[in-house]
Amino acid sequence: MKLLALDFDGVILDGAPECFWVSIRTLERVRPGTLDATRLAGWEALPGERVRAAICSDPLFPGFLDIMPLGNRAEDFGVALLALEAGHTIRTQRDYDLWFEAQDPSFAEDFQRHFYHERADLRSASESRWGELMSPCRELIEVLRRRKGECQVVIATAKDGVSVSKLIAHFGIDDVFAPGCIYDKQAGRSKRNHITSIQADYGVDFSDITFIDDKFSHLAVVAALGVRCLLACWGFNGPREKEQALANAIGTCELADLEASVFG
Repeated sequence: MKLLALDFDGVILDGAPECFWVSIRTLERVRPGTLDATRLAGWEALPGERVRAAICSDPLFPGFLDIMPLGNRAEDFGVALLALEAGHTIRTQRDYDLWFEAQDPSFAEDFQRHFYHERADLRSASESRWGELMSPCRELIEVLRRRKGECQVVIATAKDGVSVSKLIAHFGIDDVFAPGCIYDKQAGRSKRNHITSIQADYGVDFSDITFIDDKFSHLAVVAALGVRCLLACWGFNGPREKEQALANAIGTCELADLEASVFG
């Protein structure tokens, strides 16, 4: 392995509570009254250390987490909230794709556009409070520090690069990642675009790349390039995604065996 590519949300960092809060804010802006927005005022009133717990205890949060692995971009968070509000059952990728296709395309476009404005507003109000909504995977960071210099490490994410950079600095893990290593949402809609750009920029063969993501759909399109792919079992996934990975000859890794799985 000459290059290790890592997804950000769900692999390097648990950002689900922040995604949920920003998604609720965005839905209220794009389609007011769809959900009970009073929860936002309640979260705003809480001290920083209690906000994350409050968000995770929200009745819609477990369903939101369950649908997250089936999407690719911020627009999918909005479509997921519509499904939860409607009580629409989504169990498989096909279920989700059909639900997405049934929505007004303008909704997804508006949600995608406003999501990043809402995130920026939340971040600018208080970067420290915003950072408290998330937590890094310390076990992964420790492995990367021990193995520093053995390969190139890059980030392939659907998140915006500004947020990724700020979070890396906020959590004091910027020593692990070299400047210019972030390939964010601007790289394209598919992680295949991310990995293709990374391969060209770093001049390595696809077979020399290991890619870790917590979404099966991302891994499936990248594996077709000849890249070694691993499903992060500590991410936003469950038995459904693990079964899909195993059925398609994509490896899985747990935090307990991360170092051995990745570096041998």
